[in-house]
Amino acid sequence: MGWRYIVTGILWLFIFLLLPLLLIITLPLYLLWFRPWQLRWGASNQEIERAMPGDHIVQHPTFNATRAVTVQGRPEDIWPWIIQIGCRRAGWYSYDWVDNLGFPSSERILPEFQELKEGDLIPFSPDGKMGMWVKEMKSNRYMLWTDAKGEATWCWVLYPMGENCTRLITRLRVRYNWKSPMILYYIVQDAGDILMMRKCLLGIKRRAQSQT
Repeated sequence: MGWRYIVTGILWLFIFLLLPLLLIITLPLYLLWFRPWQLRWGASNQEIERAMPGDHIVQHPTFNATRAVTVQGRPEDIWPWIIQIGCRRAGWYSYDWVDNLGFPSSERILPEFQELKEGDLIPFSPDGKMGMWVKEMKSNRYMLWTDAKGEATWCWVLYPMGENCTRLITRLRVRYNWKSPMILYYIVQDAGDILMMRKCLLGIKRRAQSQT
């Protein structure tokens, strides 16, 4: 019985003493260094300052991330990989055990998911209850998603940089509702989104370049 009291005491010590101390140490590092870095991963100053479709929808976003990657290929080589994204579609080209129920993201272009149009849902969950809707799109140029409440936009843009080189840039703008039961999700997203987004962009890059 004694060991149980010891373990319980250690847990309470961690919760009430060590955990707050850890937050005091790590939170400034996150806010001053990691967060600014991850909100602009791969993007230049010019790309961050450039207006993108949908910027006007979410005013004063709490989370405003512009990420970018260079792909050796034309916009039309990259576009098919983007429009088939989604849970139980082609996947997210990221950590499938997290965002695609463990099903591997597709390594090929899927014809059945190439007819995306404005108003369609991009599912984030297998039941389709979580997701964003395609608000605007121009083939081989850009696609803009929005949520149902107008609190989030996600834009994907392809900028040609030459005959066979393209910048793929995404911008996610979210206004947190601090009274929402989703606040814990917002906090996790704030810190963890870069892990998924970085792998997603690199996954699109690898797939597009493998077929050019």
